This record gives sequence, structure tokens and C-alpha cells, in this order.
Amino acid sequence: MLENPIISGFNPDPSIIRVGEDYYIATSTFEWFPGIPIYKSKDLKNWELFTHVVTKKEQIDLRGIDSALGIWAPALSYDKVKERFYMCFSVINGATNNNFDVNNYLMYTNDITAEWSMPIYLNSSGFDPALFHDDDGKKWIVNLEWDFRKGYEHPGAIVIEEYDPINEILMGGATRIFKGGTDRGCQEGPQIYKRNNYYYLVTAEGGTGYGHGVVVSRAENIKGPYKTFDRKPIITSQPEDFNERGVEESMKIHRFNPESYLQRAGHGNIVETQNGEVYVTHLCSRPILPEIRSILGRETAIQKCRWTKDNWLELDSDDNLAKRFVQQPNLEEVEVNKIPDFDDFDKPNLTIDYYTLREPQNSSWLSLEKESMLRIKGRDTLFSRYDQSFIAKKLKYFNNEIETLVFFNPENFLEMAGLTCFYNNSAFYYLRLYYSESLKSQCLGIMINDNGYKDELLEHRVPIMDGGKGVYMKAIIKNGDLQFYYALKKDQWQKIGPILDASILSDEYAHGFTGAFAGITVQDLYKKSKWAEFEYFSLKKQE
Repeated sequence: MLENPIISGFNPDPSIIRVGEDYYIATSTFEWFPGIPIYKSKDLKNWELFTHVVTKKEQIDLRGIDSALGIWAPALSYDKVKERFYMCFSVINGATNNNFDVNNYLMYTNDITAEWSMPIYLNSSGFDPALFHDDDGKKWIVNLEWDFRKGYEHPGAIVIEEYDPINEILMGGATRIFKGGTDRGCQEGPQIYKRNNYYYLVTAEGGTGYGHGVVVSRAENIKGPYKTFDRKPIITSQPEDFNERGVEESMKIHRFNPESYLQRAGHGNIVETQNGEVYVTHLCSRPILPEIRSILGRETAIQKCRWTKDNWLELDSDDNLAKRFVQQPNLEEVEVNKIPDFDDFDKPNLTIDYYTLREPQNSSWLSLEKESMLRIKGRDTLFSRYDQSFIAKKLKYFNNEIETLVFFNPENFLEMAGLTCFYNNSAFYYLRLYYSESLKSQCLGIMINDNGYKDELLEHRVPIMDGGKGVYMKAIIKNGDLQFYYALKKDQWQKIGPILDASILSDEYAHGFTGAFAGITVQDLYKKSKWAEFEYFSLKKQE
């Protein structure tokens, strides 16, 4: 059996394709670099983080953007004739007062392991663009046209326009083809497929929250009219019908379904195996209860489907509820390379699963030149949207053990380094080594940013004689609780601070669309020249 999620942790908006015997899934990254991870599998069960699409600042500049903006909803496709991979995506630069400032782009490569092209600008009418390759050689871009006008239904219509791959432009003008197949509202994420002379339009409806669903419609002409399947949506976590057209709030926690293991199921993509079996990938979440908060963010799930005699797509069951366990395809299982939980920084480059905020890793502030040691130079605070010296990994488990050893000699309160559990610049916990003027020594202390309200747990500070000799730091997240630890000698752990609420590191609490990370970070608010050294970083499942 396949067990959902098939890719855990922050991996929303999964876009899947098959090329020969290889399956690829791309997911959203928002403000994180590198952008758009691609996972690879041979069997739909075992997935390997394989590569990233956006790897250079020159491709996409995210500095200064707010959290939860940036790169949205990648749509991966493949041209069998040209043997070329294409990626469409949105870059959201602003979202204020029901207005979106967005640019939609396309990138391509003939070798998925190589560097992708520079982005090709498409349009700015809305978000979630996708490229469809028709069997007559024509190419089409579909996206949501965002309608911000008073008196008009939000979010707007799905539009389509022909794409000219020679001149790399859209041509002919956009045509509105669809305004939703249900009354759930918040339609987005359009994808077009073709089968048995029908064009199938797959949309996400209900908002990327607890009313989410996968809706399938079809037409004989690519520009419609599109008719929606009677079972609508075909996949969801909330099967009850409801009408929330025009409702702008997308989380819809009141639609939480206690009978479903997977919540927020929606944003579907279709893939067919080489044996003719059909599956749909979709995003989901698994909130901590009773708070209903998803610290792992939106994850990637998959459902087995089937075609009816009337050429409609439905779940391979008698309902539309997203399942935890799914019949796996008739494919040989192939194990994949797994990145070790423990990293002692003994390689010339960091492993592929490290992420930074709004810009790529840069040798001006991050160095592996010293043997078995990662050096990080302090820059902005964790509140910044610009120059943060911070590397992190996605949380993949409900129970996590995160650990590091830092060597750092802060000389004033403006210099600090340590371990953070981080959702965004408005929601994080930070165990830091810094200089305290009131204690007249270096010390360990916990900084909290709780939905934009900063606090320091001064009563729990611990004086440190010499941070240059090394301080071990650890965080354990278990059942929604977070406890920090420190040690001056290996394995001699002592608690620091109270039990903290890890559930604030979630979409529902922090009002975002990403997921929780854990990482190491350095700040120097004096001269931005102070370096800290880290001997290792470990993030593993806490048993």
C-alpha cells in the first residue's frame, strides 16, 4: 500500500508527470531558496529529493517579499516531441487589500539534472499558470484571472491563451473558459489534460484550507464550454456540499472533518502509469488536535483513481474522501537515496535539503572551507525580509529532535548565534548565545516571536563562561510541545526555558501557506562581520 502523505513536510501544490519509467513531482517554495524542489520516483511510493529549478538570484529575486508570497504553484510538464521539460509558476510580489501583484513565468530544460533556462515572462493577470501541450503541436497557457473589482465574484475566471514557443510569447488574447464547477468558491490551480478526444480541466476549489477539493470538468473544445462531473469534487477532505462563492477567507477551519485523517485535500494533478493505472496527486495537511494546527504545513498525497464508462475520472472507491492508505501501482519497488539525518559538514557543499530565505547560499556569509565545520557570518535579524544568515531543513515528523554544536564569542548584545524552530519572520522560537550587559557575561536565552509579538524569556537565561569553547543546543518537538536544551559537555543535557507551544509554527496560527523549519542562524547587528562556527547539525525523528 501507499501511505499518505507520500512526501511529508512542507510540500504543497504537487505537480506530477511521468517520463518513461520516471515520475517527477514539483512543489511550491514561496520565500525559500532554492525554489521549486523536484522529487523523483520509480514506483510512486519511494521519493527522492532530486533537484531544484530556481537556484540563482538572477533567475528570481525574492529579497524583500513578505512571507507566504514568492513562488506559488509550479506546474511541471513535458514535451515528448522536443524531449523538453517545462515549468510554469507564479511569483507573488504583493497581496494587499484583495489585490495581487504577480508575474507568471515559464522555464525549461532538456536535462532535468542541469540548469534551467532564465524565466520567460508570460502575464500578470492572476496566478497558477500551467502549460498544456496539445497533440496538434499547439501549446496553451491556463491560469486564474484574479478579479479584484467591487461587485464581481472573487477570485475570477480560469483563462486560456495560446503560447508561441518560437517567440516565447502569449498570442491571440486570453479567453475566459470557466468560473468554477462547484459553489465552494476560491477556484485556482487549473490543469488541462486530453483523453479520448476530451479536454479535461482539473481545478482546485474551496480554498487551500478545510473546504478544499479537486474538481474535474471536460469539453470537446479546449476553449469550452466545460461541463463538471456530477461527483464534485472528486477528491476532498470535506464531502459535504456548501456554498461559499465570493467568500475571501480560504482556510475555512469550520469545514474541518474529524472523520478524515487527511485534511485540506485539493490541488490535483493526474498521472498515468506505464501500465495504464491512473493516480491523482494533491496537497493535504495533518493538523495537531485539538488545536487544528498543521505544523508540517501542506504535504503531498496521492489517490488511486479510475475512468468510468462515460470517460469521467473518479476515486477508485465509492466516495470522494481522500484516503490515508491507497493501493500501490503494479510497479517494482525501487529504493531511493536518503539524505542522512546527521550532517557533520565534512563535504565541500551542503546537502540538497538545506534552504535559505529569499536568496541562495552565498560564500560571503557561509563557508565550508574549514574542515568539518560550517562557518556563518552574522547579518540581519530573523525578523528581516532581506539579508538573513540562516540555513534550515523542513520538519517532516510530528516528533522531532534537532541538535547542533556552536562555537561563538559574542562581545555585545548585538551579536548572537544559535538554533531556531521557524515558521516565518512573525512566528519562531530562537535559542541564542549572546552577550548580556545585565549579567555581564555571555549567556543563553530564548527569544520568541508569537504572531508578530516579540518576547525574551529573561528569567530563564543561563550565563556561559566561554561560548568559544562550544555550546551544544537541542530542541525536542513532541505532540505539539517544544522544549529547548543545552550542554557544555557532550550529552550532559539540561533543560532551558519552559515547555513552549510548537503549534504556533503553523498555517492556521501564523496565517501563512508554508510549514515549519529548524535551522541554525547568526546575527551581527553591529558591523555584520562576526562569524560563528557549527560542528554539526542533526534533525531526526524523536522516538
